[in-house]
Amino acid sequence: MSARVIRPFHYLTYGVSDVFGAGSMAVIAGWILFFYSTFCGLTAVEASGIFAISRLFDAVWSPLLGHISDSIGNTRLGRRFGRRRVFLLGAIPLLPSFALMWVSGHTYLYYLCTYVFFELTYASVLVPYSALAPEMTDDYKKLSTFAGVRLICAQASAILAGILPNLIIKLFGGKDSADTFLYMGIAFSVLFMAVVWITYRFSWEREPAAGTGPALQTTFLGVLGNLFYNVGSTLRIRAFRLHLGMYLGGYISQDIFNAAFTYFVVFVLGGNVALASAHMGAMAFAQLIAVICFIPLILRLQPAPAFRLASVIYIAGILGLALLYEFRQTPSALLYVPVLIAGFGRGGLNFIPWNIYNYIAEVDEIVTAERRPGVFSGVMVITRKTTMAVAVMAVGWILSLSGFAPGAAAQSAAANKTITTVLVAGPILLLLMGIAVSFRFKLTQQTHAVLLREIDRFKRGETAPPSEEDRQILEDLTGWSHDQLWGKNPVSTTSRRTLRVEVANR
Repeated sequence: MSARVIRPFHYLTYGVSDVFGAGSMAVIAGWILFFYSTFCGLTAVEASGIFAISRLFDAVWSPLLGHISDSIGNTRLGRRFGRRRVFLLGAIPLLPSFALMWVSGHTYLYYLCTYVFFELTYASVLVPYSALAPEMTDDYKKLSTFAGVRLICAQASAILAGILPNLIIKLFGGKDSADTFLYMGIAFSVLFMAVVWITYRFSWEREPAAGTGPALQTTFLGVLGNLFYNVGSTLRIRAFRLHLGMYLGGYISQDIFNAAFTYFVVFVLGGNVALASAHMGAMAFAQLIAVICFIPLILRLQPAPAFRLASVIYIAGILGLALLYEFRQTPSALLYVPVLIAGFGRGGLNFIPWNIYNYIAEVDEIVTAERRPGVFSGVMVITRKTTMAVAVMAVGWILSLSGFAPGAAAQSAAANKTITTVLVAGPILLLLMGIAVSFRFKLTQQTHAVLLREIDRFKRGETAPPSEEDRQILEDLTGWSHDQLWGKNPVSTTSRRTLRVEVANR
């Protein structure tokens, strides 16, 4: 691709949109279950229904967006606004829907509709946005910097998500109320519109080359057929399967922790929403510092060892919280110690998967001879949101089974013990899963250089086999033998079209 000069300004204007991506998810993961159960009168079953129904819509919407954004580059709309960027522009007027979720006193149907609508709007931004960095460069270090700045912006928004309720409480009367969350929703909605527009205005995309993306189907059945095939085909790329294992281990562990942490502070430690907000803000600050540290560290250690280091640090922080419960040590100052340790580990876990994702497009390209980052982005977004919803649902169900009483000022000893067990055991088990997967993940700066070199050879039509070492690297990353690469396999759209023609001619 053409070498456009990338300046620090471009890294920042790209990264700011994850203020929306991470900020909205941080608010939802940390506060939505508490808001529904405390101020809206919803039971755990009702809240779980909202999350489950939204996933049914999203299961089609997110992958569909990824497929379309990969396919419309050669259409008039794609040429005018960009195949990724056009979705950012179209979603901006819809972002105030975030504030509508945080209005108390409505029916179950209201909360269902507002949640589903925002989730679809979220996907309309995040799926094309996550595929945008590989459009802007294919340089390993520049992609790592794009991911790093993106995650710095994300952690800054997580700090705001953690401390804003506390600031609003102090500003508007010093007590917990539903209005706290409405004001927070309005403030974030305005911020989200601004950052998405900035990314649209100052980003760019590579010129789509003929035949480098999946064909855009014009029939409904054609769209659905390609959609579900492309989603499934991502799992036939070995590096992406392993990447998902690490991604889910790091992120679901945080979703469970976030859903349980407010309950832990308010009921187990006898605090309040303001105290929980302050500590969530401190944790997010530690995450921000961690991202800054892990940007150079991941280039030195490489992704898999860096993932293991971050996981161990996070586990140490979680165990520190367990000790506070065990010895009934509840002073807020002492609570900051494990919170900051956990936050530092979480920052590394947030950064590493999105750093890795930027290189998956090349692994897929050498298999399919196509550029499909949108499909992979769609799979990651739907996987992320589905697992987050499942995690929040699971926490709600488990608390309900333990005898948790919605709206009560205090909980039973059994409920408090269950809250602590969920906060500690759930995240640690998932982190151990991610650590186990990381030992099989071999995508590094050196192996990525081999990928780019071999892609260039295929594009030039060279037929000489690579060295034995390079061949093993390619087969380990892709999961396919070398003679099946560059479209000579069932994953490739070109290969499938050729097969259909051969069958039709028989």
